[in-house]
Amino acid sequence: MKRGTLIVFEGIDGCGKSTQLRRAAGALRERGQDPIVTREPTEGPWGRKIRAMARSGDAVSPETELEWFFEDRRDHMREVVTPALDAGRIVLSDRSYFSTVAYQGARGLDAANILAESEAEFEKPGLVLVFTLSAEAGLARVDARGGTSEPVFENLAFQEKVAEIFAGLDVAGLVRIDADRDEDAIAADTWRAIAEALGLD
Repeated sequence: MKRGTLIVFEGIDGCGKSTQLRRAAGALRERGQDPIVTREPTEGPWGRKIRAMARSGDAVSPETELEWFFEDRRDHMREVVTPALDAGRIVLSDRSYFSTVAYQGARGLDAANILAESEAEFEKPGLVLVFTLSAEAGLARVDARGGTSEPVFENLAFQEKVAEIFAGLDVAGLVRIDADRDEDAIAADTWRAIAEALGLD
């Protein structure tokens, strides 16, 4: 059996990646595919711990934060991603280790080292979609949609650093998509990249 493909959706807060993931999943289902849709941080114990910290506004040390993300990802790979790929499935993930590179890199840790350690340990995606948008525009979207805020991560200076690291990423299978456009135009480019990666029409 041919192994499945991992496709990750990445970018700063408010870039629209979650919306595009949902649309891509729908487009795949319309074509007879049955993708696994997942996200990081997960709903597991480590993921819940990360979300509680982000919403509290009480940041832990960057090193502790990094450890929590790695533990959450280890569980995610073992329980969801690797079994799905082994079964030949398409996996769409809302964030992966590239977010850890960008966000924990923006917290002052060595982004290149995080990337190297992640690629040595975790499943590598076949396609990395990075949705590009200014930090200011992203935060405006976050504010507009309301919901629970995450003050640890959702501030302009921090998001600008995150965007800068995403802009410097150079990895195999990376496609940048301009997210400062109409949602349908973004979806068209997203689907084009996915179809090409999967060999679909």
